[in-house]
Amino acid sequence: MSVAENVLLGMGNPLLDISADVENDFLEKYDVKLNNAILAEEKHQPMYSELVKDFKVQYIAGGATQNSIRVAQWMLQTPKATNFIGCVGKDDFGAQLKKSAEADGVTVHYLEDEKEQTGTCAVLIKDKERSLVANLAAANKYQKAHMDTEPIKKVWEAAQYVYIAGFFLTVSPESAHAIGAHCCEKGKTFAMNLSAPFICQFFKDPLLTGISYCDYVFGNESEAEAFGKTMGYEDCSVANVALEISKLETKSKKPRTVVITQGASPTVVACEGKVTEFPVPKLDADKIVDANGAGDAFVGGFLAALINGKDISACCDAGNYSASVILGVSGCVFSGTPTHKF
Repeated sequence: MSVAENVLLGMGNPLLDISADVENDFLEKYDVKLNNAILAEEKHQPMYSELVKDFKVQYIAGGATQNSIRVAQWMLQTPKATNFIGCVGKDDFGAQLKKSAEADGVTVHYLEDEKEQTGTCAVLIKDKERSLVANLAAANKYQKAHMDTEPIKKVWEAAQYVYIAGFFLTVSPESAHAIGAHCCEKGKTFAMNLSAPFICQFFKDPLLTGISYCDYVFGNESEAEAFGKTMGYEDCSVANVALEISKLETKSKKPRTVVITQGASPTVVACEGKVTEFPVPKLDADKIVDANGAGDAFVGGFLAALINGKDISACCDAGNYSASVILGVSGCVFSGTPTHKF
């Protein structure tokens, strides 16, 4: 199937990942739990310079949505298939992010903030698990007015699929909701990610509004549990939460599909009152480097298959393939061409 240019758009927080292997004492010092994602507080600010000074760090183009779009572009192998919108600083890190994303084939449309530095994310890796501490900085300055400028308007009007991580709801919920409403009005496909337990806990209202526009909702088991508890569900099992999310009010004319990953355990998919589990191929432990970006990569592979007209089973297969590639390297990086065939 031939894929059109500009078919997929991501809107989110572009961040430069500062990735390092750390020990428990470092995690405890900054009150960070593994397999979690949080926004940096005042107490976390010294962490970034300490990482750079005392650890062997990797700088990698990051941000959850941008990662997923980069992976989708790699999986699609169609020039100019994807675009990304977000805010960076007018600095070297911003230039580095643009260069890195465009080297991966993604066309970026960054709003450049004159005052704030480009956002960074500390990726703390311990025993192949990861925790993310995001210092949004310029990413937090995205304005809907940028969306409404003529060149950017053309980008989102051309897209047939739009993806947003829940993290963006902490920055510009009005932008997320506007693009969701546009997708519903035009019969396009809109997808969003729960992204982190704190999004479900503290940004419930903008999240529920976002979900009302969604054709696809992604998440993992800890996010599903947090969502279920926030909503007051008696049964917070992954299957039941996925089912409940699929039944929430929708403004789309299409049924909502909810996809919850559980690491090596089966992926749970709920749609139209039915829950299905899709197995995850076993990956030998010695082939896993770290889990940073694996969830983002799953979404990227899934969306690439969806754009190619594939069914849910094939979309999960593509997601598992791209996640396995990212699990085998440090950070969300890839090279060559994918061996997966749609």
